[in-house]
Amino acid sequence: MSELFIELLSEEIPARMQKQAMENLNRLLNNALINLNPTDAKTFSTPRRIAVSMQIDATIPAQELEERGPRTTAPEKALEGFLRKHAAQKNDLIEENGFWVLKKIKPEQSASQFIQEKIPQLLWQFPWPKSQRWGNGSQFTWVRPLHRITCILDGEVVPFTLAKENDDAHGLSSDQITEGHRFLSPSPFTIRNTKQWQETLFFHYVIADSEQRRDKILADISKLAENNKLQLVSDEGLLNEVTGLVEWPVAYMGKIDSIFMDLPQEVMQVSMRVNQRYFALKNQDGSPAARFIFIANIRPDDDGSLIIAGNERVLRARFADARYFWEQDRKTQLVSYNNSLNDVIFHARLGSQYERVQRIVKVAGFLANELCADVVHAQRAALLCKADLATGMVGEFPELQGIMGGYYAQHDNENPAVALAIKEHYKPCGPKDQTPSEPCSVIVALADKIDLLTAFFAIGEKPKGSGDPFALRRAALGIIRIIRENNLSLDLEKVFEFSISTLPKDLQQASDLKFLANFMNERLIIQLRSEGLRHDILSAVSQKNHLTDISELLKKVNAINQILESSEGKDLLAAVKRASNILRIENKKDGPHQGEPDPSLFHTDEETNLYSHLKQATQMIESALDHKKFEFAMNTIASLRSELDIFFDKTIINDPNEIIRHNRLKLLNQIDNVANLIADFSQIEK
Repeated sequence: MSELFIELLSEEIPARMQKQAMENLNRLLNNALINLNPTDAKTFSTPRRIAVSMQIDATIPAQELEERGPRTTAPEKALEGFLRKHAAQKNDLIEENGFWVLKKIKPEQSASQFIQEKIPQLLWQFPWPKSQRWGNGSQFTWVRPLHRITCILDGEVVPFTLAKENDDAHGLSSDQITEGHRFLSPSPFTIRNTKQWQETLFFHYVIADSEQRRDKILADISKLAENNKLQLVSDEGLLNEVTGLVEWPVAYMGKIDSIFMDLPQEVMQVSMRVNQRYFALKNQDGSPAARFIFIANIRPDDDGSLIIAGNERVLRARFADARYFWEQDRKTQLVSYNNSLNDVIFHARLGSQYERVQRIVKVAGFLANELCADVVHAQRAALLCKADLATGMVGEFPELQGIMGGYYAQHDNENPAVALAIKEHYKPCGPKDQTPSEPCSVIVALADKIDLLTAFFAIGEKPKGSGDPFALRRAALGIIRIIRENNLSLDLEKVFEFSISTLPKDLQQASDLKFLANFMNERLIIQLRSEGLRHDILSAVSQKNHLTDISELLKKVNAINQILESSEGKDLLAAVKRASNILRIENKKDGPHQGEPDPSLFHTDEETNLYSHLKQATQMIESALDHKKFEFAMNTIASLRSELDIFFDKTIINDPNEIIRHNRLKLLNQIDNVANLIADFSQIEK
């Protein structure tokens, strides 16, 4: 095997694009060089470069190729075209089954020759989210101006150029030279292999491996915080972004002026993160610390004192702006900002944010009644939940919507439950985010998400494929998590029907509750699957219970799962499926076989015993389900297993006597009916 190494050195690549670009380069190389059997790929990325190394075969062996041409009876011009395409002569062809066939030997090809053929086109077509042209004349594009292409096979350059006819592609061609850190060691140097490239780059102040760079940043900032008896505010997103901004990370700590420490900690953290990419810190007691950490891309001679002073000065200006918004916003009561929401468009077809707030208020009141919560507080929080969208602070930092509303509500002496609900009504914002737990917060968070789903589904803006511009999948999962984690008993179908009634008349008529039900059911199944739970049982249970009560559905799922984990449960499932399968086949012949079986037509004790137990079990299961005693219902149907086994063992369903056969099929239908009281067992996997 031979080692292939490719590095593409350019101007700074946006941090958000580096990982995908690195993966794309690896994927495209593997596809393009498939004939060389690439293995053991390693990927690298920094702000200025993406690189891949892999093991490949040294050659592509000689191959015998066979190309079938036109029929022997085809016009002469068809044959001439085939010969011209393959640069062959007529005496190179043989007749085979009425066709002209060209058999030729493709000679052995070196890996270097094959790479020369494949890489230029790969780079011309490289998929960047955004790319640019530069200089004069060339149509070649890259995310930022591309400076060098390093391509080495076993220590030797694989020579190729990107130039095409009438396009010099900026004179870009492959070599074995790269550069170190832009400022600390910009001189070019020669590369022989991947290991030497990494080691030499490190000597030239570049950590090529993004994971190593990330680990170093985390270790350095953690140590710096610990040495100052402080704690880091966890921020994975910021850590990943900063990793893509530096090639040689150096951590420094700065001070925050005490006059800004009375700002809300979220304001400070967002300002530091969004504007400056600083890491926030907290004291041992959890309060905000008057310190921050930043990552520089150089190590200056003065131990960073000048850089620290400059960053402190910049942050002072940022916090001064934040203080201005903080003080100005509080001069007006939060409720007064609601009037400005008339000028904030929620969606062209759904009206303003003010109109949306009116819908959320109604849904919150309905939910409060359903959940026996305080209607006044729920509707007050719903009324104020979007008011901060009109404030200066949220205009500057949209990430703080909801959070600032909570602070401003506290300042206006709103009820603490109302202020908390405003602050938390966007939660959960992702799979790792906590869900609200206080009743008022739960209600407003649900109302916001339920209106979002109802409104967008009414105008046909449903998620398609991977596209979900309005985050409707996240809203649905948020509803499910809030209900599950707070163990709420809530008839979702009833709630969505009410939410639809709050829409304008034309949108009410366009709403499709069934589609919404299926969407919610799919989200629940996906969540259970991600947790490793039995989503097939949920599908079976929810077949007849789309949008009723999620908590009830999951209790049924757990009850069925517990029974099916036992050997008796597995036998029961097999027996129920057997009855269902026989009935389905026979129904196609002369069904349906519905209605009560006639006991006078029973010819065996097994029929009589099964019928008696089915009648009794049906009553017990119906009563148990009415009282939400799902485990009792499952235990009751499980008690039928022995009668079912004996019945199938001793009874011939398709009796020669058609009257007896029809009666026994009706008995099978009774089995199916009893099982369907709980779930569609045909959907449950073994």
